[in-house]
Amino acid sequence: MTIRWGIVTSGKISHDFVNAFNSFPDVGDQVIAAVAARDKSRAEEFAKTHKIAKVFASYDEMAMSSDIDVAYIGALNPDHFKLSKLFLECGKHVLCEKPLCMNYKETESLLSIAKSKNLFIMEAVWSRFAPSYMALEKEIQSGKLGDVQFVEVNFGVPIANVDRLRKKDLGGSAVLDIGIYTLQFAQFVFREEPVKVTAFGEINNDGVDVVDTIILEYSGNRRAVLNVNAKIRLWNKATVYGTKGRVTVEDPFHFPDTLIHNDGNVEKFSLHTSNQKYNFGNSAGLVYQALEVARCIKQGLNESPRMSHKESLLLAKLRDMVRKQVGVHFEVDDKEV
Repeated sequence: MTIRWGIVTSGKISHDFVNAFNSFPDVGDQVIAAVAARDKSRAEEFAKTHKIAKVFASYDEMAMSSDIDVAYIGALNPDHFKLSKLFLECGKHVLCEKPLCMNYKETESLLSIAKSKNLFIMEAVWSRFAPSYMALEKEIQSGKLGDVQFVEVNFGVPIANVDRLRKKDLGGSAVLDIGIYTLQFAQFVFREEPVKVTAFGEINNDGVDVVDTIILEYSGNRRAVLNVNAKIRLWNKATVYGTKGRVTVEDPFHFPDTLIHNDGNVEKFSLHTSNQKYNFGNSAGLVYQALEVARCIKQGLNESPRMSHKESLLLAKLRDMVRKQVGVHFEVDDKEV
């Protein structure tokens, strides 16, 4: 069974996803079959760039067609829920960019729809499928670090003036845009719900957070400290500390190519190359989540064990808690789903 992807929107992240997919040596029995965008001319240009056979004039037309099996949704944050819902209700599997939805209510509703339709859906937390994260997981499980006690993560890039982050009506928010990477890393390591969440930060004139410091407290007095900054560039690495040592995921920690093990050994992870330029760093790694989606669908799974529905619900809950404490409120928070 060939799995046919439909690309929903023709923006920067969609370009990187398709580029990573098309340039990977072996994606198996799957193909990018179609693209749709609000502006059909942009979709046609996108299709020409990436040699995609089918262009749809609207998202509804693509969702109702029999030409695709799974939709990759690379839209702006406020559109994630309605577009994912559209494709699910038309019988299509979904891989949706993070954050999966704007808040917990939307996330819970969307996952319930997928379950009722017996369809696969996954939040596109591509970090979880990085070869370096697999190696990190083995390092932790081997016991070489002892008992993990502390996690420190920094993610800072100067994007406070970029519309998608600074404007509330576009779903702007540092914790939704880049902070999710820090939250998911802490959850990847500790694998349980924090017993306490403390957050404070800085809000711009539009009521959107541009700086966040988040402290997650776990059972057994274990902690994670996460620094998120859309104003300045930080040293974007993540370090896991145990009673016997530490392991560091080097910059860029959200999809790293370097891991410094407890014994000091530096392990490198090379990514495949492409003739086309990427918009974001290490985007070649986006293909690994596509491989996971195909694997799960072919095995009849409705969720990925590495990025489960439970994980997406917990991440949504944590994002809501951070926003509430920092003082960021969206209109959608007041609406029933």
